[in-house]
Formats: sequence, C-alpha cells, structure tokens
Amino acid sequence: MLVPQKVKNRNREKGKNRGLAKVGTDISFGSFGLQAVTRGFVSNRQIEAARIAINRHVKRGGKLWIRIFPDKPLSKKPLETRMGKGKGGVDRWVMNIKPGRIIFEMAGVEETLESEVLTLAIHTMPFKCKIITIKESHELY
Repeated sequence: MLVPQKVKNRNREKGKNRGLAKVGTDISFGSFGLQAVTRGFVSNRQIEAARIAINRHVKRGGKLWIRIFPDKPLSKKPLETRMGKGKGGVDRWVMNIKPGRIIFEMAGVEETLESEVLTLAIHTMPFKCKIITIKESHELY
C-alpha cells in the first residue's frame, strides 16, 4: 500500500478542493493515460485496487506508471466517543484529485488492450475519468 514514511504533521485539515489541476496534466512516460474529469479524494486502497486490476488483465506485459501519491491523512474518531478529547487518529491516506490530473499511464501494450485495462481502472476510481493519448494530453484541458 502507498503510505508516506514520515509526515510533518500527523493530523491535517481537509481543506478545499477547488480549481483545475496545474501540474500532472500531460502524459510524460507512457502512450496512454487515465485523466480525471471531476474532483474528489482517492485513497491508497483504491489506487492499489486499480493497480492490481490492471496488472492482472495485462498479465504483467506492459509498463504502468502511477502518477499520484496519497500523502494527506484523513482522521476519524471512534464510534460512541463524546465531544472533546482532541482529534481522532489517522483513518486513511488520500490525495485531492482535481480535474485534468493524470492518474495512471501505460505503455508497451496494444491500443485495444490498453483501453480495456484502463476501463477496469476507471471503475475502481470514485470520480469520473477518461482515457487519453499523448496527442490529447498536450492540448489545453
């Protein structure tokens, strides 16, 4: 699972998730990519589920790049706990995803198989995504 080794602050605020992605909007390594269309959180478990689905379908044939890393802790207090007593412990690690962000990239597989595989990854994501090529990624979002 993707978990940061060391963080400066154990508990952080969620903050706002506004605007479009400024970095990570172009395909840099592969030939096909998965791009977010809407915004949301993606957890380390969802990234791992998508990675496993891709690798099983391709049978470890192509190359896969994961372009995101969940470094934001989301905390949760235990059930039936009274108010006060501070903030809860870290429940999961997530990353804010803004529209236009590239999530996965692939190379070394046929075009038809890549579209099938990335469609499997789309179903594991909690927001809308689309499959793009190198040509489409260099256009403005």
